[in-house]
Amino acid sequence: MNRALLAAASAIALLALGACNNDQSAGNQTARAGIWAAGSSTVFPFATRVAENFARTSGGAAPRVESLGTGGGIQAFCQGVGPNTPDIANASRPMKASEFELCRTNGVTDIVEIKIGYDGIVVATARNGAAFNLRLQDLYLALAKETPGANGAFAANPATMWNQINPGLPAQRIQVYGPPPTSGTRDAFLELGMAPGAALLPALAAIKDADKDRFETLAHTLREDNAWIDSGENDNAIVQTLNRTPGSLGVFGFSFLEQNLDTVKAETIDGVAPSAATIADGTYPLARSLYIYVKKQHVGVTPGLEAFVMEFMSEASAGRGGYLQDRGLVPLPADQLAAQRAIAQALTVMTAPAK
Repeated sequence: MNRALLAAASAIALLALGACNNDQSAGNQTARAGIWAAGSSTVFPFATRVAENFARTSGGAAPRVESLGTGGGIQAFCQGVGPNTPDIANASRPMKASEFELCRTNGVTDIVEIKIGYDGIVVATARNGAAFNLRLQDLYLALAKETPGANGAFAANPATMWNQINPGLPAQRIQVYGPPPTSGTRDAFLELGMAPGAALLPALAAIKDADKDRFETLAHTLREDNAWIDSGENDNAIVQTLNRTPGSLGVFGFSFLEQNLDTVKAETIDGVAPSAATIADGTYPLARSLYIYVKKQHVGVTPGLEAFVMEFMSEASAGRGGYLQDRGLVPLPADQLAAQRAIAQALTVMTAPAK
């Protein structure tokens, strides 16, 4: 009798443990009924707008949207499956191979990558500031921690004035406010601005061909002597700083430029000004794609998650003339939007990134 009771108790314990494990693997959301998205400060206003509209049409609570920076959002997203991790990571750059591996290690094995539209990174000044026509190599020469010297050796960047690196630029102190290392805007600025600018210089081009890791270190390492100043994840704070600090420049997303055209202006890069048209067709050098990453293991567990994603990709939201365009998103062409919407609808799982 005792042996039978013990066996029954053991069976019940094992069933309970199995149910618990299954519940965790499915992302038990009993402790969190609402949708949770975290990540890019650039995607934040778009995700917030979709959350507001979703709450209004669904009648439920507005999804929680946090601005942690792309890196911070993906880190939180990749911590595992369950109510203590976000359903969605907002990103202003593609997920890295190392981040994908972190997700996989922590049991986040089914990730849906959805491109929601385009944005551009602008280099801006106060509305009444001097005009800059920046070349890509000017960005590297002004902001890299180390630059090539007369003898070809690399040393601490000696430039203090813009006209020292390009006589066509104003005789103003190099002082640029930009996003911190956790920001996707910073990552994209390094990839789209600093690295291509470095590659235009013969000394760096030779290193790129011979030693890609060293090239990336030289191209991606920004100054630490207050020529470049990390200014937090809030792009609006950078906009406000430009007006308080005459002669300074700021690096932030195009959507924030559109919202503040009364106080700041964008400078051209290689003669091209950022606009919805130049960002969409890729002629503006610092154009980029924006993404959301959806944890498929939370679909069907977090109430409304699938419907929220489809609202994000709807014609009324992400389409041309949609309400996200009013917020500054540059919409995908119709065929690309249809393709991304199909990914969202089918919840097609992404493959591992190449790098």
